[in-house]
Amino acid sequence: MQKQQGFTLIELVVVIIILGILAVTAAPKFINLQGDARASALSGMKAAIQGANTLVYSKAALAGKEKAATQTVTIGGTTTTPVTIVTQYGYVNALKVDLEKALDVTFDVGADGAPTATTGTADWIIKANSATPKTVEIWQKGAPAACKLTYTEATTTTIPTYVAETDASKC
Repeated sequence: MQKQQGFTLIELVVVIIILGILAVTAAPKFINLQGDARASALSGMKAAIQGANTLVYSKAALAGKEKAATQTVTIGGTTTTPVTIVTQYGYVNALKVDLEKALDVTFDVGADGAPTATTGTADWIIKANSATPKTVEIWQKGAPAACKLTYTEATTTTIPTYVAETDASKC
């Protein structure tokens, strides 16, 4: 009969130690994937608002409504039920209702804009600020408070601004 051989205890311990070292060096690469995903989602929302503003401004300019505050622009729908939004100097107004129409997205209003609100069914939370010019803060549901997009509407002298937190460590 032949003698059956296997791994020695020392060989098994060495393999386990090597696997442990690999796990420790590779794990940090994968730990913050959720933060990267949230930062990317915010960048996507920022791009969506910028794209919507480009289209809305074009419609406002064609209608001659790009140089005045609080104008109504029709952006779609049917002849019997048109979709209209309020614009500020040709750009989307910083209000929940107008952003929902321009982006075709639904926002929940958190408790005082809390980004971790659990009520409602939307994937995005919005908080309107009454400052002049108006601004809104937008979070992805369940995201930390520092991981947000701030949209400031246009004024007589400025175009809208979009500030997204894209640092994955804050998201």
